[in-house]
Amino acid sequence: MSSIPQETVFQLIKSLARSEKRHFRLFATRQGSSGDIKFLQLFDALDAMSVYDEERVLRQVPGIKKVQLANQKANLYKQLLASLRLYHANQNADIQLHEQLDYARVLYNKGLYQQSLRMLEKVKAAARQNAHLHIALTAHTFEKQIEQQYITHSLEGRAEALTEETHDLLGHLGRIHHNSDLALRLYGLYIKMGHTRTPEESSQLKALFKANVTALNPKVASFNEKLSYYQSHVWYHYILQDFRACYRYAQKWVDLFEEEPQMKQQQTTNYIKGLHNLLLALYNTLYYSKFMEALQKLEDFASDSSRRSNPNIEMLLFLYIYTNRINAYFMEGRFTEGLRIVPEIRRNLNVFQQQLDPHRQLVFYYKIASLYFGSGDYASTILYLQKIIRYKDVSLREDIQCFARILNLIAHYEAGKDELLEYQIKSVYHFLGKMNDQQPMQVAICEFLRSLPDINPLELKPAFVALKEKLLQISDNPLYRRPFLYLDIISWLDSKIKSLSVQQVMQQKFKTLK
Repeated sequence: MSSIPQETVFQLIKSLARSEKRHFRLFATRQGSSGDIKFLQLFDALDAMSVYDEERVLRQVPGIKKVQLANQKANLYKQLLASLRLYHANQNADIQLHEQLDYARVLYNKGLYQQSLRMLEKVKAAARQNAHLHIALTAHTFEKQIEQQYITHSLEGRAEALTEETHDLLGHLGRIHHNSDLALRLYGLYIKMGHTRTPEESSQLKALFKANVTALNPKVASFNEKLSYYQSHVWYHYILQDFRACYRYAQKWVDLFEEEPQMKQQQTTNYIKGLHNLLLALYNTLYYSKFMEALQKLEDFASDSSRRSNPNIEMLLFLYIYTNRINAYFMEGRFTEGLRIVPEIRRNLNVFQQQLDPHRQLVFYYKIASLYFGSGDYASTILYLQKIIRYKDVSLREDIQCFARILNLIAHYEAGKDELLEYQIKSVYHFLGKMNDQQPMQVAICEFLRSLPDINPLELKPAFVALKEKLLQISDNPLYRRPFLYLDIISWLDSKIKSLSVQQVMQQKFKTLK
């Protein structure tokens, strides 16, 4: 989670695949010899470095003076982007469509208005087919500009048709933006606070959603209209912890791509994100058989050699597949076996360091800590929880921050570090108060841990039983179930009551899952 800024062009070069570098060298030398191309020399110098070093750059590229370096880097950056745009054009319909818009502009500037209009008609048709209505609107606006300024012998009846098309496009785009804005606001709320914690928060969320959600007419709605509508509903129900409703809308999200399979290539990130949200809903409803079906579908897509690929997609596939593999281990109670994938997760966290945001790294740390806790390795549990606790921005995923501290208390108790408990409990109370997150479950656990040193060893089991009964009563309130999503405290208490490991308790529960 380093905050040290890197040179933009250096960062871009380090993100390139071998094939992209080879294409850039061909792109740079397309007009002849490469010997006198300064930006290519600069590229080779930067490519050879593991850490950016300006003095070393100036030594290796003697043709560039220090006062010229900024301009040369800017030129190199521009050339790299031009090369990448050309290299990835076949994988991105929107890049091709923008290119055709440029061709239409060139034809227009040459005075070839009919040719320009024919090009714009092709752009509009392809844009609609690939759900790029913004591009269709741009082409449509340009088309109106030509019709208004020049007699093209196509104006008869066109005014009404173009006006109707304008209303249609703007209507679709307005509904798309309305629901996508709502989905973004809901996602922002989740990133900040997680699930709703109080009746007031639930009421505020319901009011926000009701005031902003639009109706959907599936018969006339475009692909992106349906998608943004389903996305906003998934986040709404997920934050409210209504996982059954969340499952229904996440399934609609995925089914949308199954009905129009070509969109899996055009909007790959939205497709795999839909599968991930479906998996999260199934995990929270403990629908194991459906969960494994969805996970297999995600993994099959990842292994499909014909699918679209880029660093962003590969990062998301890593994130979603490994998050849900860990969730599968949780449901199955196979914590020790789950630890086998931790080295691979750590390696990928390093590989995708530039693409992964701090929020996603915190989630991984918490899940890895939970794997270690379930396997009985409390020292490693504490190690990963400290990565979360020491993270400075406590406003990011407040829920993870809070539950990391609760699990840290329990791990210290299990590790026999009783002498640190009293201080840590006070610290956790202070933190929860500051976060306005002192929920009944958290208070009950802290009070129980504080009282443990005074409990006679012979009275320990009845004390665990009493705490379990108290927590089960608390969990009857839907608003107070949220802590149990992050911390399966009931299974831990069962392990103390039955003198079993947490892993054994979870494996017994797994036998009852669908």
